[in-house]
Amino acid sequence: MKRLSTLDASWLAVESEDTPMHVGTLQIFSLPPDAPETFLRDMVARMKADSDVAPPWSHKLANAGFLGRLLAPAWKLDKHIDLDYHVRHSALPRPGSERELGVLVSRLHSHPLDFSRPLWECHIIEGLENNRFGLYTKMHHSMIDGISGVRLMQRILSTDPNATNMLAPWSVKPVRGRRASGDNAATLNWAFNEALHALKIQVDSGPKLIGALTRLVKSARREDDRLTAPFVGPRSMLNGRVTGQRRLATQHYQLDRLKQLAKHADASLNDIVLYLCGTALRRFLMEQGKLPNTPLTAGIPVNIRPADDHGTGTAISFMIASLATNEVGPLERLESIKASTGSAKAHLQSLPRSALNQYTMLMMSPYILQLMTGLGGRMRPAFNITISNVPGPEEPLYYEGAKLEAMYPVSLIAHGGALNITCLSYAGSLNFGYTGCRDTLPSMQRLAVYTGDALDELELLLLPKKPAPKPRTVTAKRQPAKARASGAKSGTVVK
Repeated sequence: MKRLSTLDASWLAVESEDTPMHVGTLQIFSLPPDAPETFLRDMVARMKADSDVAPPWSHKLANAGFLGRLLAPAWKLDKHIDLDYHVRHSALPRPGSERELGVLVSRLHSHPLDFSRPLWECHIIEGLENNRFGLYTKMHHSMIDGISGVRLMQRILSTDPNATNMLAPWSVKPVRGRRASGDNAATLNWAFNEALHALKIQVDSGPKLIGALTRLVKSARREDDRLTAPFVGPRSMLNGRVTGQRRLATQHYQLDRLKQLAKHADASLNDIVLYLCGTALRRFLMEQGKLPNTPLTAGIPVNIRPADDHGTGTAISFMIASLATNEVGPLERLESIKASTGSAKAHLQSLPRSALNQYTMLMMSPYILQLMTGLGGRMRPAFNITISNVPGPEEPLYYEGAKLEAMYPVSLIAHGGALNITCLSYAGSLNFGYTGCRDTLPSMQRLAVYTGDALDELELLLLPKKPAPKPRTVTAKRQPAKARASGAKSGTVVK
């Protein structure tokens, strides 16, 4: 058996009927030009025939009961996985629109996973207009985080449009990073050295960890206005109790547009993403008459996984930043966001990497305790909304000759946070996935539209205006004498 880390186990501890803790990815493919009528049926049959299920897909909880999930949870190998259960083939009424696809995925994402089985499902959805199909995959957050999920799904795809007989997603093992080598690695001597190393990390990082937490406390007391602390954001309509049904909205933009704005604003790409989300939320809440006087705050997951580690499990820390929703002027709002994220980054970077997991757990433990004790959504939130930006593949990818057109994250929400916005880059575009509580945010699609409006507005404010093209003046050719005699006049023709 393999014990779960404290952070991974926390996602199991806060699981409830109203707050299922799984995350998903929606991929949209276009069928190959010469695809037969049975292409998807044949593909699903091949996928199910690939019964060599690799970790983490082959892992299930050793004890699926509530106490087993709460007290020292562990993974064990499931040797009898029912792929007919985990792999589902669905269809939209042809021609299915992306809105209808979103409705179906919203419903699928609302269903909790079966804890007596490996915690994942894969849905192949045909019938999408323009000769396309969808692949929606969901896994429990205790098994995987956003970065490792993208890397894992990317490994089944190919840059070769002619590649065929490709592996199913569950047959690809994650690439492990640095690990102990040698047959005698797990010896008493090795364990003793590991314990000494862990103790040294605790001693070395202790003062910096205490300093970082002290600064957060000062910020919460308004003694340090540069840093945004947990639990300082206002209560808003986003921060009450949630129900189990989800709603999904999507939007995508060309990455070059956002990078150009970041360059002109002397900002990071993440700053631009936060600005777009904050501006859209400001407009959305103003329309509801529920915009707080103090700025909303965003919890921003930060990847702390080493570059060579393609393993699974959760490897994230958190920083909190202001969305400056109290600022009326767009440019003032952007400057406030830049200042806030700059302080948050500097604060996180002041900690050694070895202390980041401890820092994350200490900072987030009050929030996790809220959820575990039923106080989530009944007290001031740790932050108002989760916004994350996950880097994805940079070049076009294919599966069995079908081109991946777009890839959208479908995330989780919890009591006290009815909305999650996650962005995923792919092949020159940035894809926004809005996951919300269906009952709290009945008009959530407006947020996606308002994000686009905010992008258009910022371009008008920041980018140099292109001069209008000058009209070309063409002098008419001199007409023959006979024509002039008939009354025709020479002049100019303006095109």
